[in-house]
This record gives sequence, C-alpha cells and structure tokens, in this order.
Amino acid sequence: MPRVVVVGSSRAGKSTFSRSPGERLGVPVISLDEHYWRPGWQRPPQQRWRREQAELLDEHPSWIADGNCWSTLDVRLERADAVVFLDVPRLRCLPQALWRGLRHRGRALQAPGCPERWSWSFFGHIWSYPAQHRPRLLAAIADHASHARVVVLRHRYEMREFLDAARGPIGSDVVRWPGRAW
Repeated sequence: MPRVVVVGSSRAGKSTFSRSPGERLGVPVISLDEHYWRPGWQRPPQQRWRREQAELLDEHPSWIADGNCWSTLDVRLERADAVVFLDVPRLRCLPQALWRGLRHRGRALQAPGCPERWSWSFFGHIWSYPAQHRPRLLAAIADHASHARVVVLRHRYEMREFLDAARGPIGSDVVRWPGRAW
C-alpha cells in the first residue's frame, strides 16, 4: 500500500488533490494543517509535533499526507513511497487564496478553532514561494526522499490526468503516468 506525501505552495490544492485517491483507494488522508494548528492558530512545540506526526504516520500501513509543515518534512519524506509536488504557479495560488479567504472568512476549515483568514504576509509568502521555499523543498526531497518516486504537477489538467491514470496504488502506478517526473 502506498505512502504518499503531497507538497506545494499554499493554496496549490494539496488537500483537494489528496482526497480523490484517498477515497478511491480507501487510504487515510492525513491533512497536516488539521493536526498541526491548535485553537487560535497556535503552533505546537516542535518536538511534540514531530512525535505526534510520527505517531500519525506509523498508525497506518498506508496514507496520503498533505501539507508542508517544514519542521517535520523529513519525518514524512523518509517514510514516503511517492512524493507528489504540486508546483502550481503563484499567479494561480494567489487568486485561490483571495477567493478562499473571502468565501470562508471566519469559518474554521483547516483546524478546529482556527477561522479562515488572510493577510498581506500570507500573500507575501505565496509570492515568495518560487524563490525562497521551492528550492528548500526540492533540497529536502533530494535529501530525504531519494528512494521515492517523485512526480511534479504544475497545472489542474495535469492533476486530473494524473489522478485518472493512477488507478492503483500511486506509489507503483505513477510510473505509467505520461507527465513529468522529477
């Protein structure tokens, strides 16, 4: 059974993308934001979060984990059979952030007690992602997931094609996908 890590910029569609294969294969989807954030957008202590995440992943023989959570990326990558990098352009992520912030403002979507919000710093984070965070993510994948199959998807149509082509476990059937592999 597959263990898949889905990463990418904020508002790239990681959670939405992860739900489809999770439902189809009956594999648990671990949305990291749901487990990471405490009420009021409080961060857990780093060592506690590392331990909690390792326990979450070890609880299931297979899973799809979506989210970046930089401080524990190595925990997921080292356990992964496959990594799906949603390398969505920032000009696609920014409108998604604005739309979601306006549409769901005040509702807790990511974690209990964490109402949806947006700020200029969040938009700045998305804007700076290609230059600041993308290289860091690629380095982490190279350092901690050299054993895993890595697929890069840049556009929604590539995501749909990938999900349509990957009929079995993502870790093995991804090899037949005609798109780009890293």
